[in-house]
Amino acid sequence: MSYRVAVCVSGSGSNLQALLDRLQGAAPARVVLVLSNRADAGGLERARAAGVPAEVFSDPSDASEWITRLGRRDVDLLVLAGYLKLVPPGVVQKYAGRILNVHPALLPDFGGPGMYGKRVHQAVLASGTAESGPTVHLVDEEYDRGAILAQRRVPVLGGDTPELLAARVLAEEHRLLPEVVLAAAQAGHPVPLPPGA
Repeated sequence: MSYRVAVCVSGSGSNLQALLDRLQGAAPARVVLVLSNRADAGGLERARAAGVPAEVFSDPSDASEWITRLGRRDVDLLVLAGYLKLVPPGVVQKYAGRILNVHPALLPDFGGPGMYGKRVHQAVLASGTAESGPTVHLVDEEYDRGAILAQRRVPVLGGDTPELLAARVLAEEHRLLPEVVLAAAQAGHPVPLPPGA
């Protein structure tokens, strides 16, 4: 039986697309539901184009709505892929250890409330650090604080703009997130990827 994955998006859904592309054929996991806090999120169209149910929250802060929607699809794993709202505590408790987030920097640095999208890459460049890259971590009640499962490093180059750095990090996100989801499907729960994997 396939590992059942729900994906939450707030924007274009490029990480969702990476999951849809990898979780096909004989893959041990399937995206069975896409949820968004925004009716105009591009990720919803990506889901519909792939034949995956796409739903918009009436109230993204209502834990019971989340639990009802996820329960209807027998979801095993919840993936936040560019989802910009805090997941309600009741959902975090019910799905403890089964919610992943992808963040576009090397946590624990450059995370927390308000640190998303271009702001993250601006902060990385302003810091003068030599490396950045995506982090996939478990979700708890605070932004970007759950246990880290995997990271990929990319160099910060002279002359980088937030847009150039973002594109390099995003390319690694598209590889890393499906690998973490596939590892979770094989283990039956999220697991750290081996270093260098």
